[in-house]
Amino acid sequence: MVTAWILLAAYVIDRLVGDPRRLPHPVVGMGKVIAAVERGIRRRWTQPRSLRRAGVLLPLIVAGGAWGVTALLLWSLSLMSPWLVWIAEAWLISTTIAAKGLRDAGMAVYSELRKGDIPAARKALGMIVGRDTAALDSPEMVRGTVETVAENIVDAIISPLLYALLGGAPLAMAYRAVNTLDSMVGYKNDKYRDLGWASARLDDVANYIPARITALLLTLCAWLLRLDYRNCLLTVRRDARRHPSPNSGYPESAVAGALGIRLGGYNVYHGVASFRAYMGEPLRTMEPEDIILASRLMLLCSTLFVSFCAAAAWLWTGG
Repeated sequence: MVTAWILLAAYVIDRLVGDPRRLPHPVVGMGKVIAAVERGIRRRWTQPRSLRRAGVLLPLIVAGGAWGVTALLLWSLSLMSPWLVWIAEAWLISTTIAAKGLRDAGMAVYSELRKGDIPAARKALGMIVGRDTAALDSPEMVRGTVETVAENIVDAIISPLLYALLGGAPLAMAYRAVNTLDSMVGYKNDKYRDLGWASARLDDVANYIPARITALLLTLCAWLLRLDYRNCLLTVRRDARRHPSPNSGYPESAVAGALGIRLGGYNVYHGVASFRAYMGEPLRTMEPEDIILASRLMLLCSTLFVSFCAAAAWLWTGG
């Protein structure tokens, strides 16, 4: 019963408060720890083979440390009052969720597009994507925003909630550490190919089941919002595996199918063009309102899933 209320409280906190800049955020601390551990590893090991072996240390130290520190904190608070544990756990879990931040980021791009301020829209999009945005037109900015909203439904909402259900705040924080590792070192370039491989693989494993749950939930959400739920499911079955990521294709193809648009295509990173497999069919031209629709899908999906998690926790403990 307590777990159910903690999960619901964490989700409400995120929806109402998000990530206030004036408060310290655990992910910022994780980023500093990752950078420090990486420097230490590179000072000690320099050859590709040794770096590849040392790459296993990153998730062990960072994710294991995140779990251990969180568990120790909650145990210390339990010596004073169970209420302190519940409050701290709800707050910590809320920091692993980013439904409000994801919606706000998407709406920032939408607002500038609606005003016709293309340079400002490009700047807003550049805050949430890694691709070059300086030459993008309105449909391409819509595509970039919708792809970002869709992809992050998994790692910013569904996965942390699932791991919070299974292991409370410690496991949710360990998952967030894995995801942060992937975003910092999980690249297949010359710098991180050897050091970051374990972090990237662990992130793929951690998101494998949540990504597929998300696709099913998005199909249900498309039906509830009177979008094309049949095409949503069809597009997932046809296109999800074409994505270079074993997981990102599931939410992206689901959103593309529900909206009747085509995601994927050419992106430019630091002046170099890169092609990503198409998701969905271009049944119509993308419009700024697609950002709103994608955000509605994301918010409904997150609300349904936290409700399912709370119900599962309640049933798990015998009601």
